[in-house]
Amino acid sequence: MASIDLSPLTDIDGFMCAAVVDGDSGMLMASTEGGALDLEIAAAGNSEVVKAKRRVAEKLGISGGIEDILITLSEQYHLIRPLAKTQDVFVYLVLNRKQASLAMARRSLQSFEQTVSL
Repeated sequence: MASIDLSPLTDIDGFMCAAVVDGDSGMLMASTEGGALDLEIAAAGNSEVVKAKRRVAEKLGISGGIEDILITLSEQYHLIRPLAKTQDVFVYLVLNRKQASLAMARRSLQSFEQTVSL
């Protein structure tokens, strides 16, 4: 795995786990320890989500890249944010819905994304 420091994400209210994922292969590039989920499975599955959304956007003639994808579950938020510099790599963040502020989490994720260099 790459040496990407995910520790700034742990300060987000409701933080559960996070990863940086190669969207082409679905492989983890970096992840937090002791995650609430099996991040290898999540990385592979969410890579398919990103690919599917890109295919649909292309078929609909929607220009521009994905800024982020939000998956809302009964107890969690799952945020997927492709890197602006490298769209085939994304940051995946899981939050406890009861503790998280979605707007603040999205802003923190945007700031974090700008610090990632591959």
